[in-house]
Amino acid sequence: MKQTRNDVRNVAIIAHVDHGKTTLVDELLKQSGVFRENQEVAERVMDSNDIERERGITILSKNTAVMYKGTKINIIDTPGHADFGGEVERVLKMVNGVILVVDAFEGVMPQTRFVLKKALELNHPVIVCINKIDRPEARPEEIIDEVLELFIDLDANEKQLDCPFVFASAKEGIATLDLDNENDNMIPLFETILNYIPAPVGDPDAGTQVLVSTIDYNEYVGRIGVGKVDNGSISVGQEVVIVNHHDPDKQQKVKVSKLYEFDGLSKVEVKEARFGSIVAISGIADIHIGDTLCSPENPKPIPFQKISEPTIAMQFIVNDSPLAGQEGKYVTSRHLRDRLFRELNTDVSLRVEETETTESFKVSGRGELHLSVLIENMRREGYEFAVSKAEVLYHTDENGKKTEPMELVYVDVPEEFSGTVIEKLSIRKGELLNMKPINGGYTRLEFSIPARGLIGYRGEFMTDTKGNGIMNSVFNGYGPYKGDIQYRKQGSLIAFEAGEAITYGLFNAQERGTLFIGPGEKVYAGMVIGQNGRGEDIELNVCKAKHLTNTRSSSADEALRLTPPKILSLEQALEFIDTDELLEITPQSLRIRKKILDPTMRKRASMKK
Repeated sequence: MKQTRNDVRNVAIIAHVDHGKTTLVDELLKQSGVFRENQEVAERVMDSNDIERERGITILSKNTAVMYKGTKINIIDTPGHADFGGEVERVLKMVNGVILVVDAFEGVMPQTRFVLKKALELNHPVIVCINKIDRPEARPEEIIDEVLELFIDLDANEKQLDCPFVFASAKEGIATLDLDNENDNMIPLFETILNYIPAPVGDPDAGTQVLVSTIDYNEYVGRIGVGKVDNGSISVGQEVVIVNHHDPDKQQKVKVSKLYEFDGLSKVEVKEARFGSIVAISGIADIHIGDTLCSPENPKPIPFQKISEPTIAMQFIVNDSPLAGQEGKYVTSRHLRDRLFRELNTDVSLRVEETETTESFKVSGRGELHLSVLIENMRREGYEFAVSKAEVLYHTDENGKKTEPMELVYVDVPEEFSGTVIEKLSIRKGELLNMKPINGGYTRLEFSIPARGLIGYRGEFMTDTKGNGIMNSVFNGYGPYKGDIQYRKQGSLIAFEAGEAITYGLFNAQERGTLFIGPGEKVYAGMVIGQNGRGEDIELNVCKAKHLTNTRSSSADEALRLTPPKILSLEQALEFIDTDELLEITPQSLRIRKKILDPTMRKRASMKK
């Protein structure tokens, strides 16, 4: 007999990047009394990883729970970035409704569309929360129309169209159902959740069924499976069978050794959990996303969509440059292999494959951001390695034709820059689908473009739009191969010999282009020290001191003025490197180098091409 469990609500917060999901969760936690009166609370407390805090993006979905009027509200904060879209799809299986957060100025953005489409497909009711109403340029009334248009576009049913709108400023900690009424707390949002999000339904007397939707990893207990109890109950010490919808042969008997529920920001050990609860289970070594834990009497897997395939790959290589091993703690191929395979514990959209040589691994992910976050994490942990330029993964269709991943790109730029953007993206095989003016002198452009056409474009885009453009992309399936793309127009400036860069040598080199290094930095033959103004590579000697003459002149050397070098960030360096170059990554430095360091061998290789 199915029953409804009224003391629980399960809800996910979905939105485009930077529309304020995580800040909103902070406020819900604060106002439900999760924190003590005098407790100091970090901002965006849900973003636990350093990179998430620095970049202000959520990478992994997070679970939390608050109590309101005797009802437990399980809240899941999801990532907004397209590269982490796989996380969002899976999380939506755990909840009975969603809160769609939309920025009161930016309005509907590509990710808003992507995440909302997934929620509507699962038939989830939606509460629309228009956030940041305290922004001076906020336009909440227009945004309501934009959101309703999006609902109609995505074929929402009548019930979904009749969704409640809540206006909020997560930063100020306020929410209201009516823009004319001032309010100083989040109670209207809590009330809307209770009234509008359905309580979970399940059969308390049926066999256990728990679908694992996300995996957490902890060095002490290993893998932790997080999921919702769909039917029955689960208890510590219970024997269960693991089955999987996509792998009919899988049947593994295990014992539940520890069971947790979420309370505020922490996990609390429980002896038993009933249907409708979101639980974390530890002690099962071989637990994977998409597994269902069932009672042995009736093992029935819960259907589950497949995890999205990677579209882009890089080689992770043991560092073999002349400066190898000087700055990193972990430098061998065994270290690199163990670390990459450990990442697979928590990141399900990642693939790691061994290659013919033990020194190199092929790592595939959902996009440049996905892989650069992994690289940055490893670098901070003390790893030293090199990576190649990102390349897209091609497929072959049934007619034997080559296909490649395509992206839909949405660009918002001030009108005067739209011509440049259209020109640059057309060179990269982009096709303009739509163009319309939006608020404040901006134009919104919509393109269909091969994923490889975007590799290395972001930095150029920021320069072309003087930092005022916003660009977002979302994966749009595989399409026919679009032909070759010319990536980088400029060549590299390459160091000619090993040593330390000297002001005199750099002064002569800077006339040739933009330098990436300053005086006193160690260089080696074959290392890229800058970007040439022209199309070819040039070798330069930057370790050359001035020849001494017998006339003394103390002022001549002081007069050499160096332009400050352009210091590349990790993303910029990954975008800059060409197919014959590698990026050497250590905890302290990023160095670009040629794959073949010896100039003669390099010439031979390029002539063979």
